[in-house]
Amino acid sequence: MITRDEIRGTYDTIRPWIRRTPVVQVDLGDLDPAGAAPSALPVATLKLEQLQYAGSFKARGAFANLLLRDVPPAGVVAASGGNHGVAVAYAASRVGLGGKQSVPARIFVPTVSAPAKVERIRQLGADLVVTGERYADALAAAQDWASSSGAMSVHAFDQRETLLGQGTLGLELAGQADQLDTVLVPVGGGGLIGGIAAWFGGTDPKVRVIGVEPDGAPTLTRARAEGRPADAPAEGVAADALAPRRVGELVFPITQAYVEDIVLVDDASILVAQRALWQAARIAAEPAASVGIAALLTGAYKPAPGEHVAVVISGANMAPAQLEPQAG
Repeated sequence: MITRDEIRGTYDTIRPWIRRTPVVQVDLGDLDPAGAAPSALPVATLKLEQLQYAGSFKARGAFANLLLRDVPPAGVVAASGGNHGVAVAYAASRVGLGGKQSVPARIFVPTVSAPAKVERIRQLGADLVVTGERYADALAAAQDWASSSGAMSVHAFDQRETLLGQGTLGLELAGQADQLDTVLVPVGGGGLIGGIAAWFGGTDPKVRVIGVEPDGAPTLTRARAEGRPADAPAEGVAADALAPRRVGELVFPITQAYVEDIVLVDDASILVAQRALWQAARIAAEPAASVGIAALLTGAYKPAPGEHVAVVISGANMAPAQLEPQAG
């Protein structure tokens, strides 16, 4: 488990290196002008983490690792579906090591990674290796490189510092949204929901944390069904960000303690939500970041009357063409 005091301390450390991303109130009925949603839609608070440095919440965990741990001369190595790699490459380009202006970084990504994310990693100066079809393949290659090179492994979700960094999003949101009842959080490996749940699990009154997963990559749903992290399918439009095969060993007990429920959404609803965010609110979000809105538009999650819901918009590393009506 990680504590709120540890999250506060991490926030103090990384705050000069990250953005305090804004929130915005959105009438979700504006995202559903045809009235297709199965119930009345609330006004929700959106946490716009796609405006974070490196384009996603992952910058928080990346900086936490580089600033809270002792980075060796060999630098850092990470495996990623895309966003974590961009974040580690970005953080490494900003944090100096041994008098140098940056930290050496090698990033392993699978072939499923979005081209926009791969190109961004290259632009940030990291040593990029594309290998394997899925995140698990890239992770195995990254672990081999860490063993042979002495580089420090920066895990995308199953690392204490990563969880502490992601937990700072919950800390920020708590100070930005008054009388919050519920927060909807995208789930992949579980680093984001684990950090947020660790923060809100200690609040009084307690804020409900609800995970949202693509039905093609139900990692936390499968873990809960089996009582432990277990392999799940890794498919769908959000596979480059929300399909690591299984949730982390450190993540799982936090979610068991503090995450109230998990809901599933399908690919079609994710793409509808992504385009609705852009067309109605001019909010750019990648598919993985749109799952919380999809849950509300489809009724996978139905707020009670008067319930104050926050939705984490977690990232926007994608090609702009994805936002057009013909995308998908």
